[in-house]
Amino acid sequence: MRGLLWVVTLFALAVGVSLAAHFNDGYALLVLPPYRVELSFNLLIILGFGAFLLFYVVLRALSLTRSLPRRVREFRERRLNQKMIESFYEAVRLLFEGRFTLAMKKAADVHAANHLPALAALLAARSAQRLHEPEKLKQWVERAVMADGKMQAACLMLEAEMHIEMRHFVEAAAVLKQLQDVSGRHVAALRLELRAQQGLGDGGEVLRLARLLEKHHVAMRESLPEIKRKAHQENIRQLGSDSDRLAIYQKSIPASELDALLVAELAAAFIDGGLPETAQKTIEWHLDAKWDASLITLYGQIEGGDSGSRLARAEAWLMTHVGDGPLMLALGRMCLAQGQWDKAERHLALALEREDRREVHIELARLYAETGRSEEALSHQRAAAKMRS
Repeated sequence: MRGLLWVVTLFALAVGVSLAAHFNDGYALLVLPPYRVELSFNLLIILGFGAFLLFYVVLRALSLTRSLPRRVREFRERRLNQKMIESFYEAVRLLFEGRFTLAMKKAADVHAANHLPALAALLAARSAQRLHEPEKLKQWVERAVMADGKMQAACLMLEAEMHIEMRHFVEAAAVLKQLQDVSGRHVAALRLELRAQQGLGDGGEVLRLARLLEKHHVAMRESLPEIKRKAHQENIRQLGSDSDRLAIYQKSIPASELDALLVAELAAAFIDGGLPETAQKTIEWHLDAKWDASLITLYGQIEGGDSGSRLARAEAWLMTHVGDGPLMLALGRMCLAQGQWDKAERHLALALEREDRREVHIELARLYAETGRSEEALSHQRAAAKMRS
């Protein structure tokens, strides 16, 4: 539609010019002695317009000729920039594909062309980090920071990851300390620091970092309880049989972090430290709050201390946990330790009815051996041996 309007307009203009020229009878006389030229006014207008066009074309040609080197240079720069952009995208794609050697080569080409040098160097550093080449990582990190100082935090993150993957945890912790001074704390850095402190075996720092992450990092909340438990277990092992420090440490553990596995670790440490009463109270406190079969089994294996109170407490639990197999086994062991043969046999027989376990057969064999019932003892020994095989 627009094209048709232009055609109509041009035709109308042509008709108008033709009519104006038809009714224009004027002429122009040009005198340059001894010459004189007489022209119609219409021809003069046409010649003037043509001269103007010719002058414009000549000037335009001269301008284009003078600007040709600049235009060629700009064209080459545009082509080079486009090529570097394509190379940069290619390097990113290769990095995500896991083709780190090619990614580093492409990034090096982009850096050499001085196109986004800081990002290109950072990309090459990432590739070197994934290839476990610390020397190349260091070189590219230095180039990235030289090109743009804002890249320092990102470069420190790469260095820390490299040290952690190579199990150089001391170096990783030092780099992360430097990162904290540069950019403060953030979740990704905290996660790296947590891994570094786990490698160093620093349970106190692991717990501190895990609690910080628990507040800010929802995605890790499922794995953090296990991390905290292992940190507590490591701390307990380091305390060894120092019962006083163990008791202080136990009080410092929040109730939300004190699960059955950790209680068992604490109880075992107290037993090794010669404090069976403390181990007993620790297990009793947890079992009153939440029943756990593994803890009642450990409770029945405690030796020394006030065995009578342990037996009475276990019998009290039997009122609320009727028919619990591990509790029956624990009661059988405690009665056996006190020489209460009848009660031990009764509890162990009930435990065997609930679950045919090797531990029950072993305790029954020991009971019958103590009471001189050798055939029955031998029978349970054979049953226990079959279960082991």
